[in-house]
Amino acid sequence: MFTTSPLAAFDDNYIWILEDQESDKVAVVDPGDAKVVQAYLARENKTLAAILITHHHADHTGGVNELVAQFSAPAYGPDHSRFNGVTHPLHGGDNIHLFGTELKVHEVPAHTLDHIAYSFEGENPGLFCGDTLFLAGCGRLFEGDAKQMQRAMDIFSNLPDETAVFCTHEYSLANLKFALAVEPDNADIHEAVRRCTELREKNLPTLPSRIKTEKLINPYMRTDIPTVIAAANGWSSKENRDRVEVLAALREWKNSF
Repeated sequence: MFTTSPLAAFDDNYIWILEDQESDKVAVVDPGDAKVVQAYLARENKTLAAILITHHHADHTGGVNELVAQFSAPAYGPDHSRFNGVTHPLHGGDNIHLFGTELKVHEVPAHTLDHIAYSFEGENPGLFCGDTLFLAGCGRLFEGDAKQMQRAMDIFSNLPDETAVFCTHEYSLANLKFALAVEPDNADIHEAVRRCTELREKNLPTLPSRIKTEKLINPYMRTDIPTVIAAANGWSSKENRDRVEVLAALREWKNSF
């Protein structure tokens, strides 16, 4: 098994470190900056054993080639990706084994068409979701559509409630501000704002979140809730009848929020 911790990169990225509990080996998720990872490895006297990639954007892949060249570590990632540094291509339904743990691969195109996520079960289940799911938010639909994003939200909603959500950006307070605009009377969102504000004032990460928390505060995982539907309809001045239409309206609203 492994423990998980974030490395801050760029302005608001997190590179997740998976540290084997029985050796000096680690894996990293979406290393956009090789230097941040190299500094961590040198400081902690660790060896890089694997790289997990969720999608092709440069802030998630910019350090991959340098790290592969230095450590000869496999780079797991989506097949048919625009990023050509994937050495071990993956498809939805595949499983990989890392530090005694099985990680399941989910195809979740929406933010990008090559986007995948990795989940694992056990006593402390988790999800590496890239830019698909954020605390109280979801990724922009750069290449995919609302139907694909709704499918991704459904996949994540069906994971165990205690699943830790390892997002890759510190967008929490901005997302919560929008979530309050959608559901101003949602006490769970107000509590999340309080908690995340306190953490950021101490310069601490607001992540990981939990699936059970996202079901309570994330408008994109609440597209069947009457208050969310009413808010989406009010913003769009249309009667959005199904969850995909509601999600599409919410995402367009957030783009200009």
